[in-house]
Amino acid sequence: MTARIHGTCAPGFEGVREEFERNFTERGDLGAAVAATVDGQFVVDLWGGDADKTGTRAWERDSLVNVYSTTKGMTALCAHLLVDRGELDLDAPVARYWPEFAQEGKADIPVRWLLSHRSGVIAPREPMTSDDLYDWEKVCAALAATPPWWKPGSAQGYHALSYGYLVGEVVRRITGVSLGTFLRSEVTGPLGADVFVGTPRSEHGRCANMAKPLASDGPRSALGSAPPPAPPVRSIDDHPMAVVTLALQYLPVGNVNSAAYRSAEIPAANGHASARGLATVYAALGGGELVSPASLERLRTRQGEPDEPDLVLAAGTAWGEKWDWGLGYMLNLYGQAGPNPRAFGHGGAGGSYAFADPENRVSYAYVMNRMGGGTSGEDLRSVHLVGALYRSLR
Repeated sequence: MTARIHGTCAPGFEGVREEFERNFTERGDLGAAVAATVDGQFVVDLWGGDADKTGTRAWERDSLVNVYSTTKGMTALCAHLLVDRGELDLDAPVARYWPEFAQEGKADIPVRWLLSHRSGVIAPREPMTSDDLYDWEKVCAALAATPPWWKPGSAQGYHALSYGYLVGEVVRRITGVSLGTFLRSEVTGPLGADVFVGTPRSEHGRCANMAKPLASDGPRSALGSAPPPAPPVRSIDDHPMAVVTLALQYLPVGNVNSAAYRSAEIPAANGHASARGLATVYAALGGGELVSPASLERLRTRQGEPDEPDLVLAAGTAWGEKWDWGLGYMLNLYGQAGPNPRAFGHGGAGGSYAFADPENRVSYAYVMNRMGGGTSGEDLRSVHLVGALYRSLR
């Protein structure tokens, strides 16, 4: 596929544009954007292709798109802002802020285990519908009443959808406003960054539609290439790898192109953003404008053992067992964020990815509407862009 590429690259960064063009001609992109900053200044700001599979609507400079779990980096940031303000203690029990969470043996789970996927509260015990995801109170009540699926703190397992409600409810209990409202008022609004959790209807006209992978005739799992649904488990002793599909079986995602989905707040999965917006936030985060130096170090510090298996992602991804989590962020275990092992960010199902590299004073974001392998490591569209970006820095 050929696509007209728009936007700018600073001198020396033409290689990023070349790889971006190859994403359309060789790697199946439909519509996409990539942005990167150095020292807070944009050196790459490109977009191109179509905003939907009909080809009747072009991707524009201000197009928004669902970035799935790339949203988690924005959600974690809200928590770290509250830590810096002295309003949230990562080592305090979640129940200090959300008393109902203490049910079913969860009274002692600290906040940091929510951020590092170690709480075991991966999903409610009873399946919910996709419409239930739009009912914040209902989902949070179900999670509060749920026993952990494994012993809290004993293992990490990706909280694909519950993460946003868990962290978001702590933020809401402290601030009195929703996660999306807090993010907009405290971070993305002041920065002028196009990133929303709970996208206003006035902005829906800018939203690109998600499209299936070229090689698939059916819907793709929100975790990448997950296996068929397995029976749910009550602990890691039953069948550790069976937890891989729990999040999607028990908290299923509905029509991601619907107005209801776009307007809802699902802070683990339905952020709508532009590449420029995400890169702006990560530039401010990595540059020390949003959190203290102590928080910047803390959020990118490994929370488990080195190369600890992830009970969810290990079973369904091409990268295999090893995943490193900081406090709400993916650590750069596989070099997906360039050569600096201290870079951090978050990826999303389908292929979106954004990160900060404070040591090299770089931020980066790639967003797209053609679903690929996402966090599973199958999708090389962002990998090629990041490689070209760092070659340009030499």
